Parts: sequence; structure tokens; C-alpha cells
Amino acid sequence: MKKILLVLLFACAAVQAQDFPHRGAVEITVLFPAGTSADVTARMLAEGMAKQLGQRVLVVNRPGAGGAIGYKHVASQKPDGYALVWNSNSISTTYYSGQLPFDYQAFDAVARVLVESPVLAVRADAKWKNLRELIDEAKEKPRAISVGHSGIGSHTHISLVALFHAAGAEVNEVPFGAAQVVPSLIGGHVDALVQLPAALSGPVKQGQVRLLAALIPSRDPALGEVPTAREQGVDVSLEAWRGIAVPKGTPPQVIAALERAIRTTVASRDFIEACERLGVRPAFAPAQQFAQLIAKEDAELSGLMEIIGLKKQP
Repeated sequence: MKKILLVLLFACAAVQAQDFPHRGAVEITVLFPAGTSADVTARMLAEGMAKQLGQRVLVVNRPGAGGAIGYKHVASQKPDGYALVWNSNSISTTYYSGQLPFDYQAFDAVARVLVESPVLAVRADAKWKNLRELIDEAKEKPRAISVGHSGIGSHTHISLVALFHAAGAEVNEVPFGAAQVVPSLIGGHVDALVQLPAALSGPVKQGQVRLLAALIPSRDPALGEVPTAREQGVDVSLEAWRGIAVPKGTPPQVIAALERAIRTTVASRDFIEACERLGVRPAFAPAQQFAQLIAKEDAELSGLMEIIGLKKQP
């Protein structure tokens, strides 16, 4: 009798997985507040996915602790495809900074969606015209220049530390909530910041902010003529990615359905044009390739965070 019951349960689960999504809305947890680049891009994705899945796809903001609050919530949900996380490099940085008790292996990768280029920005009226000028002053006056980022252990924090570590210069690092860091620069509370372009697109267009360097391997066409840090003599590259992951053990059929919806959305003209406006790049990668990328980068970030003294690990 028990064997029959188990067979029936497995059969029922298999049918439900094949019919996904059959029981209502899918929810994407965003790790940062509304209005941030993570939030805006997640909503673009959710709109396209909803059309493909024939179900509502809701975005819920669960910010805090560098992403740890959102990651913990999604990891605790049923592995049925209805709870997604808009994950990023933060799955590794949050774990190694000691804020998360589990690593990327608590999730199954679904698809990478886009990449972003961390940039060093200053106010439009700043005296520094390029990265080298700012670095030279930081060396002459250690910790005199204040540079903001989106919080301890965030990707922008790791990028900031890596940039000035590679340059051999010391600055005063100032953590803010993701929604406060750009206004803090414009308001004169910090001298510079490291941030992702989507959060800066408006201030750049309005002439309030100027980009000095992109922390990526080669120039990003979306950033126009902004040179890389490597072009200016500082060998650092920390491209940010965003994608979708689900709790470990989610059925392969469900992951495949989500992956298809994401692939079609990312290839759509509406999504591509929206990304261009925000200064991010569509960069779809399927589940297996995405999983390999996460594992490879996790090892790299572990080493980097140890070198620069940020690795605590729970």
C-alpha cells in the first residue's frame, strides 16, 4: 500500500511539473529596494516572463544584509518553481562576508539574464578628469577621498576595494543603502562612488555625474567613450551579472519551462531596448552554462575577498 501511495505521489508531482505554472503567480524576490537597478531590470524580466508563461510574475523586494534576507527567504521555499530569486554575484560575496550561512549550492541555476559594468563616478564638477588623477591624489593623501558603495559585502563594495587595492591607494569607504548611494554623491556627502550604470543613467544624462572608469575587461558600448580601469593603468575587472535561480531540487521540467520563458524574453526587442536605455547588456546563458559560471566565479571571489581582507565565511 505504501509503495502504491509513493508511486501516486511521484506521478502527481511529475504531472504538476509538466503543467507548470498551473496554480497561480510566480514570485521573483529582488534583493534590493524598489527603484534600484536590480529592481527595474527584474520588473522588465517579469513582464516578459508573464507573457510567455501565461501567468502573473510578481516582483517582491526583500532587501537587507547585502542580499542575505532575500536569499534566505527563497532557499526556504518549496522547490516547485514558484519562488525565484533575482540572483547575482552577491550570492558569493554575501556568503564569504559572513552574512549568509549557505553558498550558491543551495540553489539551482535557471538562466543568466544580463551583465552590468561597475563604474567609478564623480560629480560633473569634480576636479578629477580621469581615474589616474583621482588615484594620484589618493596616494598623496591616504583616506582623504571618500568613496561610496551599496553596502558591506555588496558587489560595488568588492569592486571598490579591488580597484584601490590594485592601484595601491587608500580611500575612505562609505557604505550606503543601494537607494541612497547616488543621492549621496550628488549631494556632496562623498567625493566619488562605485555603482552599476542603471542607477546612474539619469544623473549622467542630466549632467550631474561623470563616469571616470568601467571595471570590466573591455569597453562597454552602452557606456559610450568611458575607458576601462585597465586602460588607465589599474588591472581590475569585476563585471556584474544578474540571473534567475530557484531552490535546490526544483524539477528539471520546471527549470526548463522557466529557462524558455527567460530566453524568449531576453531576445525580445522590448527587453533589448529597455536594457539599452538603462545601460545594461542582455546576456542570456542557459541553466547548465550559468551554473558553471557561478561555480567558477565563486572560487575567484573567494580568493579575491581573502586577499583584500573581506572574507569571513560563516
